[in-house]
Amino acid sequence: MEPHETMQRLRAEVSRVVVGQETIVERLLIALLIRGHVLVEGLPGLAKTLLVKTLASAIDASFKRIQFTPDLLPADITGTLIFDPAGRGFNARFGPIFANLVLADEINRCSRRCRNGRSQLAIHRIRCPIRSS
Repeated sequence: MEPHETMQRLRAEVSRVVVGQETIVERLLIALLIRGHVLVEGLPGLAKTLLVKTLASAIDASFKRIQFTPDLLPADITGTLIFDPAGRGFNARFGPIFANLVLADEINRCSRRCRNGRSQLAIHRIRCPIRSS
């Protein structure tokens, strides 16, 4: 199958679920091809989470969502070791950052501590605003 055909099939699959957002679908596919990051901005209720979840499903990738809140801890993102008393050892519980596609939702609601310069540098800002028409 030609790469162009694959992109058209992905675009069509995502567009079956998320209607009327062709520009953002196109930009997400481009970001996927270049292994980039996307900052999706928009009003609540415009299917941003559904869009990323649908894209992950279309490419058979894992999807996780991180809800940024003021009480968010690093272990909530990376995971932690959990002690198993029966086995007398530690088991790794991996956090959502280990998924193929990760949605960091509502970053603006977390505290200043989690919005420091280092975390902002991790996001390559490709502006893809979703606006209601």
